[in-house]
Amino acid sequence: MAAAPVLLLAAAAAVVVVAMVLRWLLLLGGPAAGRLGKRALMPPGSTGLPLIGETLRLISAYKTPNPEPFIDERVARHGGVFTTHVFGERTVFSADPAFNRLLLAAEGRAVHSSYPSSIATLLGARSLLLTRGAAHKRLHSLTLTRLGRPASPPLLAHIDRLVLATMRQWEPAATVRLMDEAKKITFNLTVKQLVSIEPGPWTESLRREYVKLIDGFFSIPFPLANLLPFTTYGQALKARKKVADALREVIKKRMEEKAENGGSIGDDEGKKEKKDMVEELLQAEGGSFSEEEMVDFCLSLLVAGYETTSVLMTLAVKFLTETPAALAELKEEHANIRDMKGKKQPLEWSDYKSMPFTQCVINETLRVGNIISGVFRRANTDIHYKDYTIPKGCKIFASFRAVHLNNEHYENARTFNPWRWQINNKLQNAVGANIFTPFGGGPRLCPGYELARVVVSIFLHHLVTRFSWEETEEDRLVFFPTTRTLKGYPINLRLLSESIC
Repeated sequence: MAAAPVLLLAAAAAVVVVAMVLRWLLLLGGPAAGRLGKRALMPPGSTGLPLIGETLRLISAYKTPNPEPFIDERVARHGGVFTTHVFGERTVFSADPAFNRLLLAAEGRAVHSSYPSSIATLLGARSLLLTRGAAHKRLHSLTLTRLGRPASPPLLAHIDRLVLATMRQWEPAATVRLMDEAKKITFNLTVKQLVSIEPGPWTESLRREYVKLIDGFFSIPFPLANLLPFTTYGQALKARKKVADALREVIKKRMEEKAENGGSIGDDEGKKEKKDMVEELLQAEGGSFSEEEMVDFCLSLLVAGYETTSVLMTLAVKFLTETPAALAELKEEHANIRDMKGKKQPLEWSDYKSMPFTQCVINETLRVGNIISGVFRRANTDIHYKDYTIPKGCKIFASFRAVHLNNEHYENARTFNPWRWQINNKLQNAVGANIFTPFGGGPRLCPGYELARVVVSIFLHHLVTRFSWEETEEDRLVFFPTTRTLKGYPINLRLLSESIC
């Protein structure tokens, strides 16, 4: 009789185990799911450990210079679209360029943007990244109006001055962490575009807080984290409040000035081109944007301007340094431009358009570096693709990296080779197509992608015509929580003797 309870417990445990196995088989697809019927086939895959899933494996892979095996092994086993379990939920992972293109184009209909709660809280519900539908459309349109016209002579002149002002601090020689210096340039440029404040103590104080905010994007969002300031997320929340308060103060002052002028913005009201993003927002849609909407919007634009472009600048220099022939060709291109312009003339739009090899370098840096590894989406409805059905509510990750580094699309895909963009017309036409998506696509195509190219081009021009450099120590790429070099890419810089300060 004493054994009866044990047997009952064992039987109950067996039932639970069988139920769990059946459920996993149904979720993962495969032959068993087909036999059981009732549920449609999910893409095949593995959900890994209970609760944790494959998150630790993914993070471990992306903290190395070569995370490809994480993707390669699963693609080889399951195909270009597979199921995994990362960051707390079952996720369909796509390394299929055709499916990625469908996802990007289906934004707002079959899928919507969906990011971890830590990012959503830190950016704010009204940020460009998180808004949907009509709200996203109007914010995207405003961003495109402000940042999508890099040919503007005042903007080009400001970028040129800002880059040179930073580089003059390196003369005649300096040891710097290039990523830190690049971030100063991109942050100051973005602040100028948003609120018309020049570099100084205010912008540097804001930048220090912003670094803490970004560090919290992929941290664990502990409950009541604002009461735990020693955690990364707690520090990020505190920094978010300081950044928001600083922006709010500027916006409130501009709103008061507008009210004092009877709803106009003085002499600027009739100008064709607004002086900054706050002015765009104050006049858009009859001034209907609230103070908090403007704060969230400006705060989120700092992310795009600060993080991604500065990493692109740093990686371009790193890859060029490791590829001497490419660096030599780039130097020749920019020396010719400088010879035609004279030593002290600022760069103009026509100069930017005469940098074909520079654009090849930027394309290849984007392709190999994958500053944006991919995007998260969530299914608004059941999605049918090939023989699979992805159910409504399922998280989907469209991997750009997996496509960009696939040898089926690019010969020797994991080798930095900017010349591939010169000789292959198919690749030249692939910009913006489904196999080359460094700036996303569809309704959420990055509105500042051309501005990013201009900033990097001007930066490279002044770097190679003014300095020589060498690495001070070996540095390597890592890709979690964001793409970056582990040490910030420290280099020794020396002013060229023929350069004029």
